[in-house]
Amino acid sequence: MDPNRIIQALKGTIDPNLRIAAENELNQSYKIINFAPTLLQIIISEQVEFPVRQAAAIYLKNMVSQYWQDREPSLGEVVFPFNIHENDRQQIRDHIVEGIIQCPESVRAQLTVCLRGIIKHDFPGRWTAIVDKIGMYLQSQNSGSWYGSLLSLYQLVKTYEYKKADEREPLLAAMQIFLPRIQQLITQLLADATIFSVLIQKQILKIFHALVQYSLPLQLINNTVMTQWMEILRAVMDRDVPPETLEVDEDDRPELVWWKCKKWALHIICRLFERYGSPGNVTKEYIEFADFFLKTYAVGIQQVLLKVVDQYRQKQYVTPHVLQQSLNYLNQGISHSLTWKQIKPHMPTLSQEVIFPLMCYKDEDEKLWQEDPYEYIRMKFNLYDDHALPATAAQSLLCKAARKRKEVLPQMMEFCHQILMEPTADPRRKDGALHVVGSLAELLLKKRVYRDQMELMLQNFVFPLLNSPLGYLRARSCWVLHSFSPLRFHDELMLRNAVELVKQDLIADKEMPVKVEAAIALQTLVSNQEQAKVYIRPYIRPVMQELLHVVKETENDDLTNVIQKMICEYNQEVAAIAVDMTQNLAEIFTKVLQSEEYEESEDKTVMALGILSTIDTILTVMEDHKEITQQLEGICLQVIGLVLQKPVIGMAEFYEEILSLAFGLTCQTISPQMWQLLGVLYEVFQHDCFDYFTDMMPLLHNYVTVDTDMLLSNPKHLEVIYTMCKKVLTSDAGEDAECHAAKLLEVIILQCRGRGIDQCIPLFVEAVLERLTRGVKSSELRTMCLQVAIAALYYNPALLLHTLEHMRFPLSPQPITAHFINQWMNDTEFFLGLHDRKMCIIGLSVLMELPRRPAVLEGAAAQIVPSVLLLFLGLKHLYASRLLNKPDLHARAGAQDEDQNEEIPSDEDEVSESRHGMQQQCGTLAGQDDEEDDEDEDDYWDEEGLEGTPLEEYSTPLDYDNGEDEYQFFTAALLRVQNTDQSWYQTLTAPLSDDQKKQLQEIYSLSQQRKSTAAKGQW
Repeated sequence: MDPNRIIQALKGTIDPNLRIAAENELNQSYKIINFAPTLLQIIISEQVEFPVRQAAAIYLKNMVSQYWQDREPSLGEVVFPFNIHENDRQQIRDHIVEGIIQCPESVRAQLTVCLRGIIKHDFPGRWTAIVDKIGMYLQSQNSGSWYGSLLSLYQLVKTYEYKKADEREPLLAAMQIFLPRIQQLITQLLADATIFSVLIQKQILKIFHALVQYSLPLQLINNTVMTQWMEILRAVMDRDVPPETLEVDEDDRPELVWWKCKKWALHIICRLFERYGSPGNVTKEYIEFADFFLKTYAVGIQQVLLKVVDQYRQKQYVTPHVLQQSLNYLNQGISHSLTWKQIKPHMPTLSQEVIFPLMCYKDEDEKLWQEDPYEYIRMKFNLYDDHALPATAAQSLLCKAARKRKEVLPQMMEFCHQILMEPTADPRRKDGALHVVGSLAELLLKKRVYRDQMELMLQNFVFPLLNSPLGYLRARSCWVLHSFSPLRFHDELMLRNAVELVKQDLIADKEMPVKVEAAIALQTLVSNQEQAKVYIRPYIRPVMQELLHVVKETENDDLTNVIQKMICEYNQEVAAIAVDMTQNLAEIFTKVLQSEEYEESEDKTVMALGILSTIDTILTVMEDHKEITQQLEGICLQVIGLVLQKPVIGMAEFYEEILSLAFGLTCQTISPQMWQLLGVLYEVFQHDCFDYFTDMMPLLHNYVTVDTDMLLSNPKHLEVIYTMCKKVLTSDAGEDAECHAAKLLEVIILQCRGRGIDQCIPLFVEAVLERLTRGVKSSELRTMCLQVAIAALYYNPALLLHTLEHMRFPLSPQPITAHFINQWMNDTEFFLGLHDRKMCIIGLSVLMELPRRPAVLEGAAAQIVPSVLLLFLGLKHLYASRLLNKPDLHARAGAQDEDQNEEIPSDEDEVSESRHGMQQQCGTLAGQDDEEDDEDEDDYWDEEGLEGTPLEEYSTPLDYDNGEDEYQFFTAALLRVQNTDQSWYQTLTAPLSDDQKKQLQEIYSLSQQRKSTAAKGQW
């Protein structure tokens, strides 16, 4: 392969005038043998211009991701798809590590992605040699090869990072060689603070983190090895960062390698403590290690991190990530008496001089509020924003300490009280004090001593600030009210005052961050306080209009939740403005979807989803207002149309929501426009059929059941639905989608019984029985497919038998009747829930009294009535459990009056409740083995057996109150058999035991009771 020809083509891809021709040239060449290795040569060659090397690296990365893995032809295709030839793959494997070592940063980044893909497919099977190759360069005296070989090793470890422990053997075998070497290397380099040395140290720490973050290989890292690594980690955290780093702009410092090194060391330290080193909170394989970790390392490491936190206290620079992780470690330390004893003397200083300042309004907050209030809102509501990280960690540490260690809460509350009492206190410190108190609200409301003072605290310190000239204090006081919204107010006037002030902050305030906090506070007050709800009722129109305005301006997803909750609280009042609101929301949705940054911004997608969900809430609340729903339909169809016109990738994210909207519009009646939508959805289904069939199911169920006349008036409608189901059942859609498809066919048969769809029955039955001839993993799919045929038997027994007799499948020349009946008899115990058991009983009843019985039935006769009795037993349990499990609405009353205490004494450790519960359970179960031997029957009635199946929500005429009664249906059928065919009756009932005969008699009695109850109900 001529390298120059490829170089010219790659050069052409960079020039807009030559791009199309160049891409065509590459597309014609990439399948030629030696093309991919030539790309790698170009990437490594220093003689080639750098932009060309970059273009080659990107092209190679795409080739590896698409064509490295061996691929088989698709179903029905004969030609094998293109793969990179094995000789070419071998050449790339032979040289890619050298490429990573030699190439500059931006090209190297593409090659490491290539390497990860290659390792994923070829290691260890085709490429154990990579271990030797990396080992050779790591052992080399030439330090220039270390960084690239460590990057290569990192790809190997990352490939196995999240695999289960028993799947990591190839990696652990390699790490037996590498771990001692990288530990020796980092130890050797620790004293060297030059950028190159620290870059290598950082990469070694990233490798160690990926090795231990998901599971800790104790066979590789014994206590001696761990001690060496903990000493390295302690040293990295304890050493100073070079003073010249302070000359770098503060925003850029976190990217400096010295701080990144500390960040990765902390990631490891926190992970080890939290996941493996915290006695009482670890899985059984780490119990011994956790005790060792806590006693050996936890206090020493904590000492260093307390020093890091103290440097921050003394106004020395610490990056947000390092500060956050240090606070997270201390948070974990609060749970254990050993580490708590070390923290305890520092806790007042820590609370007042580290945590508290982090929770105050800062210069950077003020700068952002003034320059870009919308970005300020986004940052405050994004807990993962880098600037928010230390404040979030500080808040979490404070809340945990206040909850678990008794001295902390009174000290901190006294500290905040002093600040709030001081008339001349710095307003920012007041903000911090209110931030602390609001963060502790949940805990304070559980303790009577504080709960009784909170109303006065709000009156004295919070309400006045709702009118503060400082926007951030108005916003903070709204947030505090939101935090205390569950408080039981004794003074109604005070509550009313609070609600009025918050309403004013929402409607009249000029600062958008204040409006956002006021909106959330207002909604939580309305949801928690009946009087607040009453007070806001007359103002619901201006409140909702303002909420929509704020959502439109800020695109804040938390506010779409606020609107949804307000709609549910004021469903009657919303009726008057529902159409306007929906129109507004549709406009906001269009704006979000069509904004330039939509494709890149995940926030935009979340926002758009929130808007669709809000429109859905309005539809749900308005479902009894027919004339409003009709007006909403046009707006919703515009939104649905907008989504369906987007490219497939764009709309897929919104499928679930728009299908939910369409479902809401078809629950009562189905307009001609909604019938047209069925055709549009069918087109969409052709692209993305399987992923979204289960989301389509509620809507398709409506098309079948809400307006059956219209469904049957146009053969196209039924054909579209059947084609969808058939496609799901004949392709690799996954068993959940296939269960839904079979269920829909069953619903159609039952819904259209007596409505002349005889021509459909053979198609439906053939689709499901053909599916049964291929491998079925779950009993749910097997019974669901059988159920379609059972429904067809109920629809018209003669038609089903005729269909079965004339149906043949490959590899089986016999009619399928016998296979079907035998499979059914074997599977009756797997019919669960109410509907499925009922359907099975009705089907067996029809089978029992067929006038012309298939021969196979004689052999199965002894199973029919016992199977029915088992199904009735299941129904009896199910009906009884549903009566017992009606929710108790009074269970939680008065909970707020009780003190709830989670504190643990200073010399005790916290043990996670779930673990404690598991241990208790294990202890209890251990002594029960003997008692359970004769309770086999109860095993059948597990929770799954007593619950309805998920597919039962798709109702059929059988499930309505006036539907077929299974008790009466079965007993009437058996009595008719007894009266008309005594010998067949004997065959059916002869195998019954005395218990079963008694059970049969109970079913007769119950049938009579149900008959007389139904008759009384009709009168």
